[in-house]
Amino acid sequence: MTTAPIMIGQLARATATKVTTIRFYETIGLLPAPPRTGSGRRAYGSGDVQRLHFIRNGRRLGFLIEEIRSLIDLAESPGRECGEATAIAARHLEDVESRLAQLASLRDELAALTRSCTNKQIADCRIIQAITATQAT
Repeated sequence: MTTAPIMIGQLARATATKVTTIRFYETIGLLPAPPRTGSGRRAYGSGDVQRLHFIRNGRRLGFLIEEIRSLIDLAESPGRECGEATAIAARHLEDVESRLAQLASLRDELAALTRSCTNKQIADCRIIQAITATQAT
């Protein structure tokens, strides 16, 4: 039993994805280019819906395009061991933890700046001074 083709608007609604994003994923090869109808419209199948959900969930988890590409390749070989997927996720987790540490440091710096504000004149404003100050890199 074959299912009716899904047009791009239906795919967009079914996956909460913008049409332009679907086209972008096709352009970069994350989503295969679908066959076209006689009138030239894209005709997707249920596999495309599943693939787009996979991509969207990967993006929601913060995976980069190349990481998702690698995970798709792994997902297409279900008999393989999942060590490579674990390694990709572990590297991504390290990146997330690093960004969290940077954000915590930023939060602490901003909290200290707001506490130091005298609420007097801009000329004496510690926030403006901190933003204006140059730091050696």
